Amino acid sequence: MDRAPRRLIVAVNPAASFGRNRAVGPVVAERLIVEGYDVSMLREPNFELLRRETEQAFAQGAGGLIVVGGDGMVSLAVNLVAGTGVPVGIVPTGTGNDLARGLGLPFDDPAAATEELVAALERPPRRIDAGIIRHGGLSTYFACVVSTGFDAVVNERANRMSRPRGPSRYTLALIRELATFRPRMYTITIDGVRREQRAMLVSVANNPLLGGGMRIVPHADLADGMLDVFMVHPLSRMGFIRVFPKVFAGEHTDHPAVEFVRGRRITIEADDIIAYADGERIGALPIEVEVAPGAVSVFA
Repeated sequence: MDRAPRRLIVAVNPAASFGRNRAVGPVVAERLIVEGYDVSMLREPNFELLRRETEQAFAQGAGGLIVVGGDGMVSLAVNLVAGTGVPVGIVPTGTGNDLARGLGLPFDDPAAATEELVAALERPPRRIDAGIIRHGGLSTYFACVVSTGFDAVVNERANRMSRPRGPSRYTLALIRELATFRPRMYTITIDGVRREQRAMLVSVANNPLLGGGMRIVPHADLADGMLDVFMVHPLSRMGFIRVFPKVFAGEHTDHPAVEFVRGRRITIEADDIIAYADGERIGALPIEVEVAPGAVSVFA
C-alpha cells in the first residue's frame, strides 16, 4: 500500500486548552520526522498569525495538514483543505475536541492520538462531509455544528470568560444564560420548505457532538451527505432546565419539545442571534447552510 505523501505541515496552537498541552506539538513533529516525513512545523504566538502562516504554507503545497490543538484548529484546517483532496490529521489538545470525538480518535490522550495519526498515515484517508455557511457574501466551512440559539448565546458568553479554564467554563456560561434566556422567533427554510416558529434552540449538525462531548444529535453521521437540524420548541425555564442536561448524554431525543429534521440546504433567520460554527463566531443571522458531501479527507 502506498504511504501518504511525505511533505506534511504541522500547525500547532500552543494556547489550546489554555496552554496545558503546549509541549505536544514539537513531540508530534519529531515523531513524524522519525517516521521519515518531511515536516514543516508552524507555531505562532497568536491564533491569527498562525492562521496566516498556515494558509501561506498550504498554498505552497503539502501532502497533508496536521493540526495540534482544539476545534478552532480543526476549523482552520477544514477551511483550507475542503474540496482540495489534501487530508487533515488531528492531534487533539483543546478543551472540546468534538470532531476528534466524532471520528473516534483519542481525544484526551495526545500520546495515543499521535500514535493513531502515525498509523492512519499508512492507510487511505477517510472522506467526511462538511457544511458550508454563506453569510454576508462570505463562505465558511464547518465540520461539527452550527449554533443559532441558546447554545450560540452560551458560546458567546463563554468566549468572553477567562475563567474557569476547561470544559466547566461552558457549563458555567450555560447556567448564567439560563436565568434570562427567552425563545426567539425563527424563519427556517429546509430544502425549500419554509416554516416560522418560536424556539429555544436551533442547530445544524454534521457531527453528533458539541461543547466538549454533548451529544446534541446522537444519530448525526459525518458521511451521509445530509445535515441534521435540531430544534427545541418553547419551554418554561424549569422545563428547559430539566431537558437540557439530558443533551449531554443524548437522552433528549424523545422529549416532546425536541424536533429533528434532515436536509441538505437550510436557511435560518432571526433577530438578535449570533451564529457560531465549531466554536468560531460567524456573525448575526440570517445564514444559509449547505452540505458539501465528502468535501474533507481525514487521516482517521
